Amino acid sequence: MKTGVQQIMLGTVTGSEQTALETLKKIKAFGYDGIELNSFQIHPTSWLVRLLTKAAGMPTGKGGNFDWHRLVKESGLDVISLHTDLGSLKRDPAGIAKEAASFGTGFVVITGMYRFDYTSKAALDGLCRDLDQAGKALAAEGISLLYHNHNVEFLNIAGTEQKAYDYLLDHTDPAYVNFELDTFWPAEAGVDALSLMDRVGGRLKLWHVTDRGSRLTGQVMTPIIKSESVEAGRGNMPLKELAAKADHLGARAAILETHRNWVDKSPLKSIEISGAWMKEQIHE
Repeated sequence: MKTGVQQIMLGTVTGSEQTALETLKKIKAFGYDGIELNSFQIHPTSWLVRLLTKAAGMPTGKGGNFDWHRLVKESGLDVISLHTDLGSLKRDPAGIAKEAASFGTGFVVITGMYRFDYTSKAALDGLCRDLDQAGKALAAEGISLLYHNHNVEFLNIAGTEQKAYDYLLDHTDPAYVNFELDTFWPAEAGVDALSLMDRVGGRLKLWHVTDRGSRLTGQVMTPIIKSESVEAGRGNMPLKELAAKADHLGARAAILETHRNWVDKSPLKSIEISGAWMKEQIHE
């Protein structure tokens, strides 16, 4: 597998085009092969999108007007995939496919939607149709569609014991829809991530690496502690076993994504520490 970094980690260290280039070069020097780009970070976006992502602890940075083709080329990094949203993909699949191809990647990824009702079978049926249609349109342009999960997909469909994620697996066409599995979120939802990898099987094309733990500072007011992401190998996820499983299943890349809880509040220090673990455990 190749190794990469999700662009969402870089909002605070891409304040100018030169700073962005320096950041990407450091990621390459840390031993990573590539980066996973987000459409909302490489194109101008509304103030509302920037505000909402910052409020969620994921500032987008100022890269909307940067020349990302030049930046990734000069850094020596590959583009592993391009993240977009389902609405944009439904409106202009050919345009998104063309942009992905311009970066040299064959993968377009959409992510789970927090405001979507994953407990509704009717809503899920509509989502599966949309995914199949979008995936078919991308396939005609030589690009593969992947679905990236959060925790919301592990809700039960109303009146059943079936998880929404299982429904997506069962009711989308493997010829047109495959998966970028983020194992942090099912673990947070109480799902065994290793067993889930087996369930996804050969449809697992990319793997998101996030270790799970806590880095507490100051006085603790309650024994109920929400899990946070920590550097790879420093938490309680079975990452070594997950990496071996992802490799066995044929995943093309392992992509680091952590939020906020970085060592010394530095995404680059955190990326470097995780990179050392990934260099030892994950081999192309």
